[in-house]
Amino acid sequence: MKLVDIIAGARPNFMKIAPIIRAFETSKAAGGQLRYRLIHTGQHYDPRMSGEFFRQLGIPAPDVNLEVGSGTQAEQTGAIMLGYERLLMDARSDMCLVVGDVTSTMACAIAAQKLHVPVAHVEAGIRSGDWSMPEEINRMVTDAITNWFFTTSEVAGANLRRAGVGDERIFFVGNTMIDTLLANLSCLQKPGFFDELGLKAGEYFVVTLHRPANVDQGDAFSHLLAAIGEGTRGLPVVFPVHPRTAKTLRDLNEVPPIFKMVDPQPYLEFNYLVKHAKAVITDSGGITEETTVMGVPCLTLRDSTERPETVTTGTNELIGTNPAALGPALDKLFAGQWKKGAIPEKWDGRTGERIVQVLEQLLAHTPTRAE
Repeated sequence: MKLVDIIAGARPNFMKIAPIIRAFETSKAAGGQLRYRLIHTGQHYDPRMSGEFFRQLGIPAPDVNLEVGSGTQAEQTGAIMLGYERLLMDARSDMCLVVGDVTSTMACAIAAQKLHVPVAHVEAGIRSGDWSMPEEINRMVTDAITNWFFTTSEVAGANLRRAGVGDERIFFVGNTMIDTLLANLSCLQKPGFFDELGLKAGEYFVVTLHRPANVDQGDAFSHLLAAIGEGTRGLPVVFPVHPRTAKTLRDLNEVPPIFKMVDPQPYLEFNYLVKHAKAVITDSGGITEETTVMGVPCLTLRDSTERPETVTTGTNELIGTNPAALGPALDKLFAGQWKKGAIPEKWDGRTGERIVQVLEQLLAHTPTRAE
């Protein structure tokens, strides 16, 4: 048997590992030789950002929780590396499977490679070109030391080839985030506040903001909120507030009254909000993938995206970080002129299966770890 460590540390990871774990379980039931060890680094330690996602998505309790908690990026990176290194030295695995682009992804990849444990990266090759984003640094470092690359799009594969990665190491498998979304569309849950706030399908907006460029400076953030408030024409704006964003919000003198501030939402409730919204205004990357599949218009308050297929194929548009650009974009939306979009190739709900099939082939001919 071969043991694969599956690394998860933050909310975006949880949605990406759920279908991979299901595929491992299916393979095992069919007599397959792969086994997994779920490693939770504890990078997101708030139960609303962690425990509830595990429950809703049917993810089993982690085999190991490194419990690194809060700290600066360097402190978290160091703590994760120390914890995972100790685990591998005590009980080595045959492969380290990392997903996405959070701190845990990079830190565990480094620790594994230094102990000669091969690394596979799910969602490899995506690039925004914006080095001011911590996630972009995580992606570049992780891909620089990865052995096997699982990609969500042909664009991601092309990025890797330009960096010198050979085709034999790149596997275009699709998007595990979309596996999770499609598996849960029929059981999304209306949040308890939905009726209390008088929300009606197609008659409210959802906003998520957490990028430093948008939320860390009070004046700039205030102007952005004012532009959203004006452009949404009096419709309610549901705003699940990220912990980072909450710090700046507390210092603002005034927030337009149309904003309905709510806590970070569990997976099923959040995607219920997105599915029934008139549109989503965000600076997130992953949400643009979900809106694309659900056919919901999405306005991204960034100058670049690591997920260009959500723009070229999907329902997303890059608006930029200048608040003045919001008005014309929202006018277009209210005029009924927003593009309909389509679903990118292989975003079909079977990515987890493809990943495990490839892992079975890759590990079939490798030496078993030393016990």
